Amino acid sequence: MGRQQLKVNKKKRNRKKIFWFLVFPILLLASLGISYGVHLYIKAENMMAESFHDDRDGKSDLREKKVDPKIDNVSILFIGIDESAKRNQGDNTRSDALLLATLNEKEKSVKLLSIPRDSYVYIDEVGYSTKINHAHSYGGPKATIDTVENLLDIPVDYYVRVDFEAFMEIVNALGGIDIDVPFAFSEQNSKDKAGAISLEPGMQTLDGEEALAFARTRKIDNDIERGKRQQEVMKAIVKKAASGTSVVKYGQVIDAIGSNMKTDMTFDEIKAFIDYGIASHLTIDTMTLEGFDSYIPNSSGKNVYYWQLDENALAQTKTTLKQHLGVTSTAATNSVADPVVDSQE
Repeated sequence: MGRQQLKVNKKKRNRKKIFWFLVFPILLLASLGISYGVHLYIKAENMMAESFHDDRDGKSDLREKKVDPKIDNVSILFIGIDESAKRNQGDNTRSDALLLATLNEKEKSVKLLSIPRDSYVYIDEVGYSTKINHAHSYGGPKATIDTVENLLDIPVDYYVRVDFEAFMEIVNALGGIDIDVPFAFSEQNSKDKAGAISLEPGMQTLDGEEALAFARTRKIDNDIERGKRQQEVMKAIVKKAASGTSVVKYGQVIDAIGSNMKTDMTFDEIKAFIDYGIASHLTIDTMTLEGFDSYIPNSSGKNVYYWQLDENALAQTKTTLKQHLGVTSTAATNSVADPVVDSQE
């Protein structure tokens, strides 16, 4: 086998790993359960049954009928929530990370859109515009889904919500993850203790608390770079999970997720996505919502920071995602910057 072919094969393997990160922990655990025996399979199936939560009657309001991931193009919204044992806010907490994946079944391709948490958008649940991460505190996953659908004018077919506790326990169950930290910084821990986590530059193994601090910090740069760090962390999780040394830990990882996850995907639907992970021609494009820093006064006159979306770039993003999903315009979106009266600012 020539050197060029080896490079091609390596790229294909890397694409598969990236895809597993996207659907981690759902699809990865389901496939590992299938691959490594009946015990893990049943364990993953039971975990999924406990995590199942659907308040949309099995489909997006923007679909005429329920999609079948075996034959249809679908979208999945991944919601990382700003929740911990100390905060204990449940569905009243804000989202801390939003990632939308559209999957084209025929092409076996994925488009990944990172949505900055401070994006200034219209939230139908309350009837005005504010930061997109507030939608979850107003109405849980459904309000977040409605907001994303309204913003992008496409259906969100499924969601996966995971909190900080699950993230940290997954990292710890894997024995930590290897990250090349690019700068020195201090950050609060999951219990909101300021400066509790301090990291120096260089390659090192991070435990759950340290990995969370690295993924969350915004002191050095901005939300866009923060999103890139979160991707690096998740890729490191996948690399560790995919290593032979971690096979015996998959049961612990499933336990770690347990009650810390919600999704409206059934176990059978999850298994339908495995074909993407093993496709030799899988392609992945990463995207973000372009914009600029903005300060807008709230109801009390205080200037509040927002990520103001670029309307032209947003229109192009909508077109790209619609073409990838094979859908036409589905809803009349509200792009008007209504006055902010958000008491949570």
